[in-house]
Parts: sequence; structure tokens; C-alpha cells
Amino acid sequence: MKFYVITIFPDFIELFSNFGVVGRAAKNRLLDIKAINLREFADSKYRQTDDKPYGGGPGMIMKPEPLYHAISSVRNTDSNVKVALLTPQGKEFTQSRAEEFFKLDSLCLVCGRYEGFDERIKKMVDFELSIGRYVLSGGEIAACAVIDATARLIPGVLGNSESLAAETYGENSEYPQYTRPAVFKGMRVPEILLSGNHEKIKKWIEEHSIKGDLK
Repeated sequence: MKFYVITIFPDFIELFSNFGVVGRAAKNRLLDIKAINLREFADSKYRQTDDKPYGGGPGMIMKPEPLYHAISSVRNTDSNVKVALLTPQGKEFTQSRAEEFFKLDSLCLVCGRYEGFDERIKKMVDFELSIGRYVLSGGEIAACAVIDATARLIPGVLGNSESLAAETYGENSEYPQYTRPAVFKGMRVPEILLSGNHEKIKKWIEEHSIKGDLK
């Protein structure tokens, strides 16, 4: 799968793509992440990507021209790409949506900064996407979260195939988990988990799982 990330901080994305699960996947060519520097599509002398809002108001707004040219460049390169604008008010990113993205050939994530995007750019993307109802300084952190969650679903990305099958969010549940030592500060691991009786352990996990709506 291929990800394009349009950003004014390409180094942020490139650094992220070199570490952990995502970094190993990229190294093994299971995943391709291309950071696109938005400033390269700005035609002003100082590569300006933002400007003052019409009607007044605080902060600066992302200009439409550089975004249009950057998005067009991606679409001209990849006719199958879906383009998502990362905004607080977009469709909520969930595990179910990660599973939808995993089926795509490619996804372009557009990162904002400042006070947001010129409204007209929203007509140039396929949809808006949000990782939560809060405001970040920019879309780069959101883009990394989307890439990480989606990449984990690609066959071969996780070293142990059982890891993906056992993912708690994949089961739509969460349960208490423990590791060594068996006793820490007087707190003991439940005896059933030390018993080696897999049937009883499975039943214990089911009884202690917390179901959650992830839609």
C-alpha cells in the first residue's frame, strides 16, 4: 500500500517512517510512504502556504493554490488514490475505517496548519478525516496515527501473525494483561493466568473483557 502525505514538514513524516513497525514495513517494501513538501507548490517568493483570512479574525489560513497543485500532482501520478483532508470535523477514524483504508491501493493525507484550510480546498478531496474531536497544531500527528493503524493490517507487517489476530480492538474488546514478575509491590497476577490451563484462561479473558463500540 502507498501513502502520500502533503505537509509543510516533510521531515516529520520521513522520521516517523523510519521507526518501529512502520519503519520495518517500509524497509521490507510492504509499505511506501511519500512525504510531499507543500512549499514546493507555492509560487510566491518565500514559498508562502498561508495568508490572512478574509473578513478578519485570528491566525492564518492555508492557501488553496499550493494545496490544489500538490493534490493534482498526486492524482496525476496515481489515478487510484483517495485524498483525505485531515480536519477536526471530519469523519472519525476508527479501527473499522482502518480496515476500509487497508483495502485501498493508495491514500493521500493532507495536513493542515495554522487556523485551518481555505474552505474551497474541501471540494478537491474525497473526504475529510479526523482522529478525534480536538484540535492539534497540525495534521502530521493525525497522519502518522492513520498510517500506523492501517499499516498493521497489511500481511507481513507484524512479525507474529498471531499478534494481529489477537489485537484487542480487532475483537472489539479489552481485558487486563500482565507480565513478569508474578508479584509486584504486593499485587499478584491472577492465579488462573499462571495455571497453564488454556481453557480456563480463555474463559477468564472472556469474563473480564470490556466490550466497546468502536464505530
